[in-house]
Amino acid sequence: CTVKYSGYLGNWNKLFCSSGNSKSPTLLKLGKDITLWGLKIGLLSMTKGEAALFVLTPEYAYGQRGCPPFIPPNTMVLFKVEVLDFIDTEECDAFFELTSEQQDRVPLEKVLKVAATEKEFGNYFFYKQCFRIAKDRYKRALSILGRSSSSKAEESQINASKLLLFLNLSLTYLKLERANQALKYGKLALELDQGNAKALFRCGQACLCMREYSKSQDFLTRAQCIQPLNRDINNELKKLA
Repeated sequence: CTVKYSGYLGNWNKLFCSSGNSKSPTLLKLGKDITLWGLKIGLLSMTKGEAALFVLTPEYAYGQRGCPPFIPPNTMVLFKVEVLDFIDTEECDAFFELTSEQQDRVPLEKVLKVAATEKEFGNYFFYKQCFRIAKDRYKRALSILGRSSSSKAEESQINASKLLLFLNLSLTYLKLERANQALKYGKLALELDQGNAKALFRCGQACLCMREYSKSQDFLTRAQCIQPLNRDINNELKKLA
């Protein structure tokens, strides 16, 4: 989760910890980065965007010993907390603790959920402009979708998840200024959906970056035929001209 928090002692006027004034709080993991029992329980009861006050008795906070020199023994503390965002990773964590053979036996529904969670992580880091981390998360999601499908319905579900990841990777590689890789994942998306305007657009952008102008025009014109009023596509064609 990403949270803003402040911890207080005494008559709730003595600040002893805070997430600071950061406009971009870091992603914290319950049980690893946030270990205070009462705070974990409190956060698990909250929803995105919610703010709350938690008064923690010593057994839910720092116990009989406290945390010298800041927290005296047997001290109640107050936490002001706001949940900005969160990702439920319980199933994801359990899945990646399995061996490859065990992962292959996991039902497809759970595999797709794990892949979606990894994509969420990728999206989180993409919007934080941490493009390398986002790329790694998208690829991790792809890595578990390589299993063979037992039916057309399963294959369709797997391909739908792959398509979104290919598109995200294509855009991420454009942000990383690696146009050849952006083109590669754009083409992989087109193999799954020949008429996908977004995939055609990404391929056109990549070719433009690589100065392959005729290829760029081909991709962008095909995208424009599908979405003639798309401002981004039309602007890219102007840039190409």
